[in-house]
Amino acid sequence: MSNSSDRVAGVARALNLIEVITLGPAEGYSLTELSKSIGISKSSTLALLRTLVDGGYVRTRDPGPRYLPGMALVRLGDQSRATQPIDEIAQGFIHQLAQETGMTIRVAINDGGRPVFVSRVDAPGSIRFHTMLGVRESPHVSSAGKAILAQLSDEEIGAIIEETGLTARTRHSHTSMASLMRDINQIRERKYAIDDEEDVEGVFCIGAAFFDHTGTCGGAISATGIKTPARQKKIPFYGGLVVKHAEALTRELRGNPSIRK
Repeated sequence: MSNSSDRVAGVARALNLIEVITLGPAEGYSLTELSKSIGISKSSTLALLRTLVDGGYVRTRDPGPRYLPGMALVRLGDQSRATQPIDEIAQGFIHQLAQETGMTIRVAINDGGRPVFVSRVDAPGSIRFHTMLGVRESPHVSSAGKAILAQLSDEEIGAIIEETGLTARTRHSHTSMASLMRDINQIRERKYAIDDEEDVEGVFCIGAAFFDHTGTCGGAISATGIKTPARQKKIPFYGGLVVKHAEALTRELRGNPSIRK
């Protein structure tokens, strides 16, 4: 009985550890920080971490090491997803984009037309947006989500929105298909999407899609910042930078855009 209880306790601690890491900062947590967070010794925490790293649920980043969410968390229930570690490949691009824009940069993968954010980089000195990683989000209220939708046919977009709905997160959110599709068509023309306070009041985002080797949309890169008049005037400039890095990531993935309308 005691062995069974120990196993159950071990599973509970591992799940607790995954939750703490998933909700953690972009730079990840150290072993000491995680040990204190879940209230067990460093040796026991390290044993759990090694198991989670081996399973792909947690990954490490040097120096440190620091512990971050692994790709297995966003592949659960979808064994057909490509195993290419996009979040790791994108690191160089999004770090540079954070420096160029002074904004928080995130990478989302395309999960059936919905964005799942898998990586985040905060620009030095910027306000940090502690958004959860590894969770499917509504596509109509984020620039990454709309950038992904814009790569699909109108019929596919309709089917996705029928499933997800058009919930108003702010007074700026799209609440009708007509309004959303007008935005989608603009995105297709300019190559980047804008979330103009549609998810959070006072916050804007700019996102652009990237493509994998199959020609399908692999996800999107987005830049997030506090909305100010100065930044509002520079949206085309920021949009061009986000598109440039999304296209560079596409080339790194040996991708080729194949937009269906």
